[in-house]
Amino acid sequence: MIKVALFEDNKYLRNGLFQLIDGTSGFSCVGAFSNCDKLVEKLNQSNPHVVLMDIEMPGLNGIEGVALIKEYFPSVKVLMDTIFDDEDKIFNAICAGADGYILKNTSPAGILEAIREIYEGGSAMTPSVANKVLKILKDKESRKVPTNFDLTLREKEILTCLVEGLSYKMTADTCAVSIDTVNAHVKNIYKKLQVHSKSEAVAKAIKNNLI
Repeated sequence: MIKVALFEDNKYLRNGLFQLIDGTSGFSCVGAFSNCDKLVEKLNQSNPHVVLMDIEMPGLNGIEGVALIKEYFPSVKVLMDTIFDDEDKIFNAICAGADGYILKNTSPAGILEAIREIYEGGSAMTPSVANKVLKILKDKESRKVPTNFDLTLREKEILTCLVEGLSYKMTADTCAVSIDTVNAHVKNIYKKLQVHSKSEAVAKAIKNNLI
């Protein structure tokens, strides 16, 4: 039995996906949520094998949600299910740790097949998305970010502390600076890495071997 939790802010689509998944033999929908608020608590309660994740939701977006899932539940597979197929969102989702990426026009059978595929260790992708991933890999310029992100030595030091899970206070003590200085450096790190949260920064640092 593949246990699936889904995050989708559209009520009708969320209900439809719940019925599709929970009504199919071999699948069980253990949670259907309208947003990523209290995401860790929701996943602790539902304990899914696979998460079906929308991108645009109120509050924490789906890409930030993926990064949190991979931070707290590394064994859980995440399948993006979105209307967006632009390269930036695909790249950011993959950097955050997404295991697959399909579009919302995917057929019901295709959604179930994609869930099963990533559950079994594959990387399900809508054909148009797969083509763009190949383009990203072949043409690094399409990412529009420098390979080293122009981080200073101090910024790399603070980013290393974040990756190691240190709090801002512990980071300040380790680097012998004030918490305000840490906050200022973190803002610069977010800007250079083009991320909006600690989880995204950590995921991008690991993906790009920045530390």
